Amino acid sequence: MTFSINEIIEFAVQIEKNGYTFYENALKRKDLNRDSRKLLTHLRDEEIAHEIIFKNLRDEFDKEELGESGEWGEVGSYLKAIAESHIFHNEGSSIKTAVSAKTEKDIFLNAISFEKDTLLFFHSLGGELKSDKAKKIVEQIIDEESNHVMRLKEYYDNM
Repeated sequence: MTFSINEIIEFAVQIEKNGYTFYENALKRKDLNRDSRKLLTHLRDEEIAHEIIFKNLRDEFDKEELGESGEWGEVGSYLKAIAESHIFHNEGSSIKTAVSAKTEKDIFLNAISFEKDTLLFFHSLGGELKSDKAKKIVEQIIDEESNHVMRLKEYYDNM
């Protein structure tokens, strides 16, 4: 299976939107301490920044390279469904457990799991790519999300 550069960017955008939703839901909890709230807020805001970065990547490619068609609305909906079904809407998805976690520590364990799932998704996707440009995009995505995992793990270990 191969993906166009535009499809890869759309996967990234949808995943960042879902990441934002996870952190936003976690921040609704009343039992967070100040440091936890600060880190979760920062990560939520980074998800927005990442989404913008990935959308801006489209400007680096011409329409032919992106593989866009006249039916992009349908393609975008299809890609959103794939991204959501593979990572975020399974029975134990981190988004669903952001609010229902029993303890504050569980929130961070779920966040780590969520970010690791994201990394696995993009590592798997990267193995299917033919375009060097597309591979660089996925490498950038992986770098951004790896940073989240490291920060969350460090915070969790020191709780």
